[in-house]
Amino acid sequence: MIARALDSISNIEFKEYELTKGQYLYLVRICENPGIIQEKLAEMIKVDRTTAARAIKKLEINGFIEKKDDAHNKKIKKLYPTKKGKQVFPVIKKENNYSNQIALEGLSKKEVETIFNILQRVRKNVEKDWEFVKKGNKRNY
Repeated sequence: MIARALDSISNIEFKEYELTKGQYLYLVRICENPGIIQEKLAEMIKVDRTTAARAIKKLEINGFIEKKDDAHNKKIKKLYPTKKGKQVFPVIKKENNYSNQIALEGLSKKEVETIFNILQRVRKNVEKDWEFVKKGNKRNY
């Protein structure tokens, strides 16, 4: 619920920048990792290749990112933010910091640290299953 609510808020607020349906997530990761390849980006965001390809194409069409050939392998396309993408990046980061501040309001530093550590452990647990299922395996439940 928390993730969906914050994502919904972000999607609404970033419409004025022509960013829709979670595209801001891709743009942030590309800005943080210039030259990243599409497969690695999809893995970071935990989406399938088709979903990533669609979002990346829209970001490219709207001028937020560009694809460049790898110097050693022309089949590999690296993703880079454009000037427009770099200009929006600080706005996205500012919104993220604000949302975190609101979400953690009233919690002590120790409580924030505890939540962070527990969520990291939860993420690692879920990540194992995500990778298992993405490789075509079926969970036993």
